[in-house]
Amino acid sequence: MELDKKFIQQLTNVTSEAAIACKNFVGKNDKIKADKAATEAMRKNLNKLDIDGKVVIGEGELDKAPMLFIGEKLGTKKGQAIDIAVDPLEGTNFVAKNLPGALSVIAITSKNNLFHAPETYMNKLAVGKEVPKDAVDLDFSVEKNIKNVADAKNKDITKITACVLDRPRHKQIIESLKKLKVKIKLISDGDVSGALLVTENKYNVDIFLGIGGGPEGVLAACALDAFNCTFQGRFLFKTDEDKKRAHNMGIKDFSKKYDLHEIVKGDSIFCATGITNGDLVGGVIKKNNIIITETYVTHKKSDFKKIIKTEFNT
Repeated sequence: MELDKKFIQQLTNVTSEAAIACKNFVGKNDKIKADKAATEAMRKNLNKLDIDGKVVIGEGELDKAPMLFIGEKLGTKKGQAIDIAVDPLEGTNFVAKNLPGALSVIAITSKNNLFHAPETYMNKLAVGKEVPKDAVDLDFSVEKNIKNVADAKNKDITKITACVLDRPRHKQIIESLKKLKVKIKLISDGDVSGALLVTENKYNVDIFLGIGGGPEGVLAACALDAFNCTFQGRFLFKTDEDKKRAHNMGIKDFSKKYDLHEIVKGDSIFCATGITNGDLVGGVIKKNNIIITETYVTHKKSDFKKIIKTEFNT
């Protein structure tokens, strides 16, 4: 079932209000209060919409932050049944330390069209539409993936840029990239936006790879689908408790590799509003009695892919 285009502006307002709510916490070194403000604003505004919504991708389980929890029902229950994925504050450290790249993010599909992902880690890989679907694979070596991307894009390997989260767990990946003399864009957080940098050539990122949050992988997949990109993800379960939670969500094969269309099916809408300035969108701006937000929006069925600027009166 297609999603009504009215949801584009409604969800843009939802993420914008969440971004505005935690603007006052930028640079205050209190990521918990910032996350709480964004979460409460998002919940309040989603509950105003004529939807029968259910959160299937929530946030906060790992760090016990305030949650829009998995299974939470949202909306007036009068409208279309939809699945909701949320990250009210993607990049809590960015807000706390006044760094670039903080976002408020939401994605929706019709009911049962969005993968129910546990709050665990995911090994991910994303490339743009210019790269054939079979040219990259999580099971390929870093070298093979990079060479195949270079061939597909007719670029010298040294001109390829790979985006990777700057984490100790990625030491081997980073060393492999250095040996290949690939350009490396290291990001400290924010792997939703990191994955989306493969969508357009203007971002100068050819491949996104490495281990990040599972819920963030599902959120990114919704936007990547609108650009006909390739995405693969494999969940990583460290404990029996992780596996039990995943099993209760319907995951039976703990080593399964998921492609994009197993994660998001049918139509989808994705919105990400900037809190602080980043690669994708600008942050919240306050001018006199006006607040301006920028939101990165995709709607698959209508081929809508735009940055929307919204003004709010204070």
